[in-house]
Amino acid sequence: MREEQSGGNYNHPMARGWESKSVEAQQADAAEKPDPHRVAMTPPEAARERELESLRLSRQNILQQLEHAHDPRHRRMLEDALAELQHQMDSAKRQA
Repeated sequence: MREEQSGGNYNHPMARGWESKSVEAQQADAAEKPDPHRVAMTPPEAARERELESLRLSRQNILQQLEHAHDPRHRRMLEDALAELQHQMDSAKRQA
């Protein structure tokens, strides 16, 4: 007997797309509710936080590339980029 006929497919009677609708509803609810632990930032503070987050992500990306780099010239390029990112992060933190 096939699985669909035996009732083994538990999602069979459910409409398609219900998962995405549920996620959409959860995201809408989360957007409407203010987070009590979240501190309001001024536009310059928000811009600095976005810049720092972008630098953190770039740093993480370079570190991952460095783990797999074998060519000494490529490693040196990545290490230089990492040093520059660290300098930019330090500068952004000092401006805080």
